[in-house]
Amino acid sequence: MTTGAPPPLAPKRSRARTFLPLGVAAWLVLEIWLLTVVAGAAGGLTVFALLVGGAVLGAAVMKRAGRRAFRNLTSTFQQAQAAAQSGEMPRTPERTGTEDRNGFLMLGGLFLMIPGLVSDAAGLLLLIPPVRSFLGRYADRAAERRISAAPPGSLQDAFQQARIHRPDGKVVQGEVIREDAAGGPRSADERRPPLTP
Repeated sequence: MTTGAPPPLAPKRSRARTFLPLGVAAWLVLEIWLLTVVAGAAGGLTVFALLVGGAVLGAAVMKRAGRRAFRNLTSTFQQAQAAAQSGEMPRTPERTGTEDRNGFLMLGGLFLMIPGLVSDAAGLLLLIPPVRSFLGRYADRAAERRISAAPPGSLQDAFQQARIHRPDGKVVQGEVIREDAAGGPRSADERRPPLTP
């Protein structure tokens, strides 16, 4: 028996979901091809030394970036705790970690740890501070565009509310009561109607 409702449409696949597997496959083929070319030209021991050196350098970079991130987080918590104990408003956290783009530094360390010459080159590029700051500014602008272009009722509202800076920092808790509802406001002893699906 059929109904008059049209069949549900399958959601459209995004371009990223379509091309990401193809991009990963092409990257893996390129990495393997480059490793065989370098091994044929310089020898297998050289390729092994390059891979081990990249993994060691990547681990050191990630360890350094992780320590820096933990130090920034600890100082932010200490400033907030000191402000709470003194009874004053906490200062706006200093953006010390944004100039060096610590997240991109950790990503560079991860790329260095992944075996392959293309990923090592990308990781070495991310170790250069101007490259990290350029990519960080680009990521900030892209995030701003996506937030401003998001339809109402999506995560845009949550991000916009999180970005609002109140001068006094006070939050007023309350409940919204609609006076224009069909039956008007209910008294305290009146029962609420059951929820219907």
